[in-house]
Amino acid sequence: MTNAIIKTDFNFPKQKSVYKGKVRDVYSIDDQLLVMVASDRISAFDVVLPRGIPYKGQVLNQIAAKFLDATSDICPNWKLASPDPMVTVGHYCDPFPVEMIIRGYLTGSSWRTYKKGAREICGVPVPDGMREHERFPEPIVTPTTKATEGHDEDISKEEIISQGLVSEEDYALLEKYTKELFKRGTEIAAEKGLILVDTKYEFGKKDGIIYLIDEIHTPDSSRYFYKDGYEERFAKGENQKQLSKEFVREWLMENGFQGKEGQQMPEMTDEFVNSVSERYIELYEKIAGEKFTKADSEDVLSRVEKNILGFLGRYL
Repeated sequence: MTNAIIKTDFNFPKQKSVYKGKVRDVYSIDDQLLVMVASDRISAFDVVLPRGIPYKGQVLNQIAAKFLDATSDICPNWKLASPDPMVTVGHYCDPFPVEMIIRGYLTGSSWRTYKKGAREICGVPVPDGMREHERFPEPIVTPTTKATEGHDEDISKEEIISQGLVSEEDYALLEKYTKELFKRGTEIAAEKGLILVDTKYEFGKKDGIIYLIDEIHTPDSSRYFYKDGYEERFAKGENQKQLSKEFVREWLMENGFQGKEGQQMPEMTDEFVNSVSERYIELYEKIAGEKFTKADSEDVLSRVEKNILGFLGRYL
């Protein structure tokens, strides 16, 4: 097994605070910069699994960096540099307390909601008679609250504005950026023989300007189908071939775990961990359209720290 980073505990010059999310450790430097380390932790059903996945952090960080660069003409984004394969450094922004989820197809949680009889998702009407994995006439924006603890909750545009979470003016821009980013992501995916099914974007504000923050178009934040065979599988009512971490959720469900109280986490064997690592590398190569180069894994924590310090030394 290769070293997998499941925890960081760095102390950088001018460091003000550190936020540890489900997957990323984010260091605030002098309230000017954020250093985001994509760890090898993996989460599903809002639970962090007990073992890390080798190279997962590198995969996520490098995909996000590529897509941030490929969409920087659509809206400003927070990225300044990627000094290490697992790290992005960028502008410190005040995040909006909502996640902008956009869906091109009726699948996943939206399908589960629809199947129960709902014909409105986050205040957006959905046509009757749709089938699982069917394409929406137009992509729909279905935001959620951004919970600091527990589960994110669905919320409508009207509720976001009325609760003062985002101003009407800012929300209009968030929605515009969301649709344009998804359109670009869809076009790039199509070139790689993929369908960008749904994804989420997060935004923040700095000096009155809205920035795209966090990751973008990674398999953790997005769902992809293979374009080849989509129509045939849909016609037959078969499951779609996916590029996402849905396979991890499916494995957990097969083993009786959905993050609910009293449920026991199944054992993650070396074989399973390695298979997930291989799937993430496959995801990278398909989404990025290039061979994945494994970074030196001899002493990952020391490598990451050295590269960050090198960047900060030049920047601060």
